[in-house]
Amino acid sequence: MLCDDSIVIRGAIARMLESDPHVQVVARVSNGRQAIDEITRQSKAGTPVDVVVLDIEMPVMDGMTALPQILAAEPGIRVLMASTLTTRGADIALRALRLGAADYVAKPSTAEIANDSFRADLLAKIKGLVRVRYSRADGPPVPGSSLVLRPAMVRAPQLLAIGSSTGGPQALFTLMQGLGRKLPVPVVLTQHMPATFTPILADHLNRLDAIPCSEARDGDVLEPGRAYLAPGDKHLLVEGSPAALRARLSDGAAENFCRPSVDPMLRSAAQACGGRVLVVMLTGMGHDGLAGSRQVVAAGGGVIAQDEASSVVWGMPGAVAQAGLCSQILPLPAIAGRVLDSFRAGRA
Repeated sequence: MLCDDSIVIRGAIARMLESDPHVQVVARVSNGRQAIDEITRQSKAGTPVDVVVLDIEMPVMDGMTALPQILAAEPGIRVLMASTLTTRGADIALRALRLGAADYVAKPSTAEIANDSFRADLLAKIKGLVRVRYSRADGPPVPGSSLVLRPAMVRAPQLLAIGSSTGGPQALFTLMQGLGRKLPVPVVLTQHMPATFTPILADHLNRLDAIPCSEARDGDVLEPGRAYLAPGDKHLLVEGSPAALRARLSDGAAENFCRPSVDPMLRSAAQACGGRVLVVMLTGMGHDGLAGSRQVVAAGGGVIAQDEASSVVWGMPGAVAQAGLCSQILPLPAIAGRVLDSFRAGRA
């Protein structure tokens, strides 16, 4: 279902989605009230809506007001917030994630709506959200026999490095809350996200019942028990030694079509920490982080990947899993416990 007050946007997105034979737009509505009514009608008819693309700013009933009522009207429905690339839009989208929305998409202007990258991102998120909804019916599958697990790290990690992309903000909220307030090492995070969004994401992560989080600044001393998020349009690098790690921000070329990119963060971390890095690869499209994870593992570090059933898109975690780089492939809710165990046991 598409819920947007602009008939032009609704039409453009509908044509974009229905160019894919696996996606059907079952309804187009112009405000939140209509969305709730239509979801209720379709549910009673036995044809429940799987995903709603929900605009934020609308007359009659806006997206934030409609969100909890949509979730209540159809349990299991996935809501994808359509947010403008503004500070206010970013803050509202991330608040929506904390209230139960599954993900967000950065909505381009009317002139840019036909952009191929927007179409690819939107389709990937919608398909991923549907797959996650139905794959959870019987619980997460056990990793297949073709996925080979590596032995655990021999030495305790001195840095936790997290990479994520599509579906990442919601996954980060879950992981960071699970890790809680006490970590004996610094945490560095790279989430593929526009520059408008990253300070807002850092602020939302900082409000959790978890370790403090901030957008990284060039030269920051990386302190144990704190998290540092790569700013939008900057690579986050790690320099120094385990006793004195620092953040460096780079305007270097995009890698894997991304800046920030996970690979340069992991490469630099492996070198600065002598390999004593624990990588957590969360949901995301593409294979960013694969090359960096290879270097971490070659230097003696470890990798934990989110499993396919709990990932919106099993691109990034799937790439490291299928390359045989992981010591664990786990559903999202189990990752924090495994990370904490690695520090308690001195292994990962």
